[in-house]
Amino acid sequence: MEIAKVEDYELEMYIAKIMLDMGVPAHLKGYHYLREAIMLSARNMELVSSVTKLLYPTIAKHFKTTDQKVERAIRNAIEVSWVRGNTDSFEEVFGYSALQGKKRPTNSEYISHIADKLRLTIKAM
Repeated sequence: MEIAKVEDYELEMYIAKIMLDMGVPAHLKGYHYLREAIMLSARNMELVSSVTKLLYPTIAKHFKTTDQKVERAIRNAIEVSWVRGNTDSFEEVFGYSALQGKKRPTNSEYISHIADKLRLTIKAM
């Protein structure tokens, strides 16, 4: 199945499940921004190569905030999940976790890895 044929709500459900498995707290603003970033990136992977010029402004406009606040909230959500989250899920998606003494993934790495995992999962269906 192609990702273009998947309804938005179904895609959001897949993303929410992955993010909750990774330990991203749903009460953070960054959770909602990150979910939107992954959804947009899964549909158009070119957005990941230009997060500051395309992705963050698009999300900021959608949520009526600034791109700087979007970037910071996403970074915070990733940091929280990196420290408190499920290390097995991180190792599955990224190949490493905080237990190995590695630094957390950058915003664009996090978004692109999960978007790619999502695309591959849907393609396999």
